[in-house]
Amino acid sequence: MRNQDEVPASLRVRAPPDPSHLPRRSRPCGLGQGVRFALAGGTVGLIYLATTTVLADAVGLPFEMALPIGFSIALMVHFTLQRVFVWSHGEAFALPLRHQATRYLVAAVAQYGLTAASTSLLPSPLGVSTETVYVATVGVLAVTNFLLFRHAIFHIQPTAPETAPGPLVGA
Repeated sequence: MRNQDEVPASLRVRAPPDPSHLPRRSRPCGLGQGVRFALAGGTVGLIYLATTTVLADAVGLPFEMALPIGFSIALMVHFTLQRVFVWSHGEAFALPLRHQATRYLVAAVAQYGLTAASTSLLPSPLGVSTETVYVATVGVLAVTNFLLFRHAIFHIQPTAPETAPGPLVGA
């Protein structure tokens, strides 16, 4: 058997990454992140509702103007909370801020489109109310967003896998 140092790097077997060296909040356990995700979502929901209502009722803006302003503010707060509260960790993000924001906005537009499509197309064929479809859609999209945010938008920079001795290929 050859010594590990004599084996070319391309023939070494790589050990799976060990998450134990990561800070607790960035390890592959979604419970803490799930709680923070729910807290951020609830907070943003209240901000969206309050901003839109205050602009429409207290300030006197037409609701059609208050709604997109409230939505825009909620979207900015949500992105910020996702980045600094839900997915914050000691490791570097895999994507720069600009790429995270772009992916986040694409996800937000897709979520809006899916919600609009499901609530307009599904109630009649399913024989249920629009609100029932809306609540189900929000639930499915919340889980989908959690996974999308965790693995494709706010994920950490992967570390180089360690090499471990293993069988030699072609020896």
